[in-house]
Amino acid sequence: MDAGLQAPAGWRGAIGEGVDLHRLIGVVRRRLWLACAVFLLTTVATMAAIRMQPTLYTAVASLTIDTRRARVVDSEAVLSGLTAESAVVDTEVEILRSRQLAERVVDALRLVQDPEFAEPRSGRRFGVAGGPAVLSDPQARKEQVIDAVLERLGIARTGGTYVMNVAFESRDPAKAARIANAFADQYLLQQLEAKGDATRQANGWLTERLAALRAEVEAAEGAVERYRAENGLLSADGATLTEQEISAYNQQRAAARSQLAEEQARLRTARAQLARGSSGEDVGEALQSQVVQQLRARRAEASARVADLSSRYGERHPDMVRARHELSDADEQIDAEIRRIVSNLEARVQVARERAGAVDASLDEARRTLAIDNAAGVRLNELERHASSVRTLYQSFLARFQETSASEGAEQSDARIVSRARTPSEPSSPNIPLMLAGGLVAALVLALVAVGLAEMLDSGLRHGEDVEQRLGKPSLGQAPLLRSVAEKADRSLAPADYVLKRPLSPFAEAFRTLRAAILHSRPGRNVQVVALCSALPDEGKSTTALSLARISALAGGRVVLVDCDLRRRAVARMLRVEPEVGLLEVLDGSAALDQALHLDEGSGAWVLPLARGGATPRDILGGREMDRLMAALRERFDLVILDTPPLLAASEARVLATRADAAVVLARWRRTPDRVVGSALRMLEQSGAAAVGVVLTQVDMNAQARHGYGDIDYDYADYVAFAQPRAD
Repeated sequence: MDAGLQAPAGWRGAIGEGVDLHRLIGVVRRRLWLACAVFLLTTVATMAAIRMQPTLYTAVASLTIDTRRARVVDSEAVLSGLTAESAVVDTEVEILRSRQLAERVVDALRLVQDPEFAEPRSGRRFGVAGGPAVLSDPQARKEQVIDAVLERLGIARTGGTYVMNVAFESRDPAKAARIANAFADQYLLQQLEAKGDATRQANGWLTERLAALRAEVEAAEGAVERYRAENGLLSADGATLTEQEISAYNQQRAAARSQLAEEQARLRTARAQLARGSSGEDVGEALQSQVVQQLRARRAEASARVADLSSRYGERHPDMVRARHELSDADEQIDAEIRRIVSNLEARVQVARERAGAVDASLDEARRTLAIDNAAGVRLNELERHASSVRTLYQSFLARFQETSASEGAEQSDARIVSRARTPSEPSSPNIPLMLAGGLVAALVLALVAVGLAEMLDSGLRHGEDVEQRLGKPSLGQAPLLRSVAEKADRSLAPADYVLKRPLSPFAEAFRTLRAAILHSRPGRNVQVVALCSALPDEGKSTTALSLARISALAGGRVVLVDCDLRRRAVARMLRVEPEVGLLEVLDGSAALDQALHLDEGSGAWVLPLARGGATPRDILGGREMDRLMAALRERFDLVILDTPPLLAASEARVLATRADAAVVLARWRRTPDRVVGSALRMLEQSGAAAVGVVLTQVDMNAQARHGYGDIDYDYADYVAFAQPRAD
């Protein structure tokens, strides 16, 4: 933070590191008149504001978000209800504050014609603010009335509940209740209208959409049927004609193959029996043939006759020959019948084989037709899926249309009125005790703020803590303002003369303290040459130098004060001497050092003043002559005090400070800005001088003790009493 804007050490000490009551009281004491003035003005302004406040009545209506809803119809509403969430309740609070709802209330109650809102009141809280142009424009006038209504409307949520309070202020208590209830009613009506409008808009849109979907369904289903007819994909019982034909062919094929196998088996069996030497009589077909059975019967008869005749006749007997011919004919007929049966079996096998081949050919043809139908069925499936999706969408829209049509007129608001506003019996504003208490608190706060700002804008140094915290340098002591410590009879004396007259006074003791602080400012080093510097003129530097020299001489030391301020010659004026030779003459060699030294008879201190008219443009103070002079003074005196010119006004001060063992910067109490003193210290450090600390001069000890400026915690009067000599 910049030094000019940094809070003073006293203020920071009072509030920055915990409350220091003593320092805080000191800050207030020294700014008491400012604090009292600000407090009084704020209190008067508060009283005036209370008297100007109109008498108002507040009526409150309560609403709640209704989480329990009656379901007249079992269908979902077009505009869904409100969820029981905190953000939703906060949103509804903002809707209650909305301009649109306020406009509905203004229109419903005709508040544009109400004198309380329609009267022009420029710059006031109530009524229409504006001139004739606003009053002549109906819309602008209405907008102004809405602004006035919103200004007196208060919407608040009760804690974390779903309850919302609608409060309205008016000069008329009945009107306040009426308007608060109107806001609640219009809020509920607005919800119902919003849901009704949403339902009607949804029904209108659904009607248009259903007509379009119906046409799409008809077109899609027509496309399916046309494609079926064009590609022969007619079906019955869920299967196409080709599929049914293939199914029949498969059954026929199975039957044909079964029959073929059966016939082939019979043929193979017959052939096998004949191949084994069978006469064919044991062939299955022969066993079942009636012809074979009849022939076997005839053969049996012929064989019996041959046997009968052979017992009676010889082989050549005509009856025997005839009987044998009959037996041979029977065998031949049986063989012929057996061959015919086998041939019949072969024919049946051939017929069965041809039938199976015909069925296979028909089945292959049907399969080729099915492959063609299946290729065409891909497109058919696509058309059917499209028709199904359009049909499903149409049915869903139709069902939703029926639901919304059934729910139209059965909408319910998402809130309900918990309690209607009643006509208030007592005014709510102005709350005089509260406003007065608030005004007093504001007055106190503003007074403290004013004190704080005054402290922050005060850039002067007031005590040692300021020096240490703002400048980062030790505070070596304070040089009191003589009139703040001297008796009335001695206040006309010069400060340097007062230390001779009152060597045991607190004023003189302050310079003894300063002398001790300077001599011990650089531990481990002997401080013999001290340069007293200041940032600006009139800081009390020469007075402090002479007083310090006299106090040091009275203490028994060999002291010399060298006046190095070529422009002011303050030391010679304070000693009331007009030397013929001085510092410059010693440096240019025109006079010896002993000739220029002047003895202060009262204290025993030596002074090397400046002779009148001894100014020179030469940089004589920075040359070797000055080095030789300083060496001579170091040999002859215990303490050499250099009274230098102001650092910011003359360049010699930095040159002289480098020749001193310790450079002390003097700053006038509460007058010299800290940033100026800081600049002087930086100049010394840049020059290589040993800046050991800062001394505050012309300190008003009474004001310091009275207002809490001091570095000590007891009153300066006690210090004076302690410092005065007492008889044993």
